[in-house]
Amino acid sequence: MLLAAVEAFAERGFHATTTRDIASRAGMSPAALYIHYRTKEELLYQISRVGHERSVRILTEAADSATGSAGRLAAAVHAFVRWHAERHTTARVVQYELNALAEEHYTEIVALRRRSEEILRGILADGVAAGEFTVADIRGTALAVLSLCIDVARWFRSGGSRTPEQIGALYADLVLRMVGARTEAPATGPTAPAGTPERGDDRPER
Repeated sequence: MLLAAVEAFAERGFHATTTRDIASRAGMSPAALYIHYRTKEELLYQISRVGHERSVRILTEAADSATGSAGRLAAAVHAFVRWHAERHTTARVVQYELNALAEEHYTEIVALRRRSEEILRGILADGVAAGEFTVADIRGTALAVLSLCIDVARWFRSGGSRTPEQIGALYADLVLRMVGARTEAPATGPTAPAGTPERGDDRPER
């Protein structure tokens, strides 16, 4: 059901998608959807929540896997970008359908997004304090880096000239240059874990 909803929302947008569209993709009757979810919005909320929780985990685990601020930043950006490319259909829904959420769900998801921003701000602040980065506006730079990473989901298509791994490495290098990194850091990072529903997964992750 979540996989069908992801595909429908990504293709048609939340507001243009009907519960009948989702049920049809899932091979179920329209009434069957309401056995599991009270509303279409609740489906979107579940997808968004899982995706944003995964984003926080990806950034945290990647940053913890490296040493030095430059290494941590490169690993975090690499993993985050790779996930947005590998799971671009899911990521587009997770990142770009927020305004369709009910107020209480929107508030919860925004808090998770702020947690991702805090992780990056922390890495940048550590790098500035250690003399590894030259960043005049840590908050603004963190937002810029997040936007750069997230936007990959909007334009990436499978079968293009670059793989998710290559794009992750490229963006990690670009971000290090953006912050004026003064120490060498690997442009690659750990493999990002599987995320929210995407074609090819055995089943939706909850």
